[in-house]
Amino acid sequence: MSELYRYYGAQKLRCGYTTGSCAAAAAKAAAQMLLSGQVVRTVNLLTPKGIPIQSDILFPQYSDTAASCAIRKDSGDDPDITNGMLIFAAVRRISSDIRIIGGTGIGTVTRPGLDQPVGASAINSVPRQMIADAVRPVMEAYQYGGGLLIEISAPEGTEIAKKTYNPHMGIEGGISILGTTGIVEPMSHAALIDTIRAEANMRYAEGYRHLLLTLGNYSRSFLQNEMPFALGKSVKCSNFIGDAIDIALSLGFRSVLIIGHLGKLVKLGAGIFNTHSMHADGRMEVLMSCGILAGTDSRILKQLPNCATVDAAIDILNTGGNTDAVMNILAQRSEEYLNRRVQNSIPIAAVMFSDKHSLIVKTPSADMLIHQISEEYHG
Repeated sequence: MSELYRYYGAQKLRCGYTTGSCAAAAAKAAAQMLLSGQVVRTVNLLTPKGIPIQSDILFPQYSDTAASCAIRKDSGDDPDITNGMLIFAAVRRISSDIRIIGGTGIGTVTRPGLDQPVGASAINSVPRQMIADAVRPVMEAYQYGGGLLIEISAPEGTEIAKKTYNPHMGIEGGISILGTTGIVEPMSHAALIDTIRAEANMRYAEGYRHLLLTLGNYSRSFLQNEMPFALGKSVKCSNFIGDAIDIALSLGFRSVLIIGHLGKLVKLGAGIFNTHSMHADGRMEVLMSCGILAGTDSRILKQLPNCATVDAAIDILNTGGNTDAVMNILAQRSEEYLNRRVQNSIPIAAVMFSDKHSLIVKTPSADMLIHQISEEYHG
C-alpha cells in the first residue's frame, strides 16, 4: 500500500488495512493462480474508500482444482490486536456462483442481531462484497463460466479471538472479518462505535426495547451490587455516550438509561457526550457551576480547580454541607442535556455513582427507567 497517513493531535500516524481487505486481496490472488495456472507474487485491490492497496502474496499454492495464499495484516500505527496475523484464502472451482465460507480461526455467529445470521461465519457483509467484487474481474478475464468456493481462514484466529470482544458478542471460535472502508485509520473510533452498534442491535434482536448503557468495569461492579438482573444485558459504550444514544434512536429503542461513575458522567452536566479526557474535561467547571446554583460558599468552590478527581472534589464539597443540593442540580442539568440530545423523542436518564462516597446520583427520570428495565430484563 502506498503510504497513507492521518494526524492524531500532533502525531503523524500511518494507516493500514482491514482484515476484510486482506481476505479480498488473498481471494483475488488465489483465484488468479487457479485460473491462470501461474504463481502470483503481489496483488492490487481497490478498497471501498477508493484507496488502492498492493500486498505481497505469502505461501502461494495452486493446482488445477484449487489455489491458496495468504496476506499478512498490516494495521499501520493502529494498536490493533490482529496486526501481523496471516489471513488465508483458499479457492476451489464449483459449478456456479461465488460462495464465501469461514475456515480455521474464523468465528461463528451464535446470537441473533449481528451482521450475519446465526450459524454463519463471522465474515461481515462489506468484506463479503469486497471478496466477490475482487474475484469477478479475474473470472471474466480468464473467461471462466463456473463458480468459486472461497474459504477464508486465520490460523491464529482462535487464540487471538479470546483477547477480543467476540466471545461476549456471541461470536465463537475465532476472529471476525471486518471493515467498511477497507482502511484502518490509526486511533480511529469507528471500530469501537461499530462494536456498540453491533451489540445494541443484538439486544434489540433479543427483544429488549429499553437500552441500558454502561461505561466500563466500574459500571459492571455497580450492576452486580444494585441491578444484578441486568448483568450480561447492558451495552458498553465506554466514552462514546453520544454515539451510543444516537445508535439507540436509530434502532428504535423506547428508552435509554446510562449508568457510570460520577467521574465520567459529571460531564453530562455540560452537555459533553464524549467523556474521553482528550475530547473534553470540564468536570470541575460543572461542579463549580452547580455549586454556585446550590449556594455553596465561594471559598469552597475556589478549591475545586486544584482537584485531580471528582471524588477529591466531593471531599471538599462535603465540608460545605450541601453536597446533596449540588448533586441534585447536576442531575437536573444532565437530564436536560440528555433530553436535548434525543430531542425529547424518548425517555432518557442517567445514574451516576461514587463508591468512595457511597453516593448515587439519579437524574429525574432514572427511577422510572430502572423500573421499566427491571420488568423487561426479568422477563
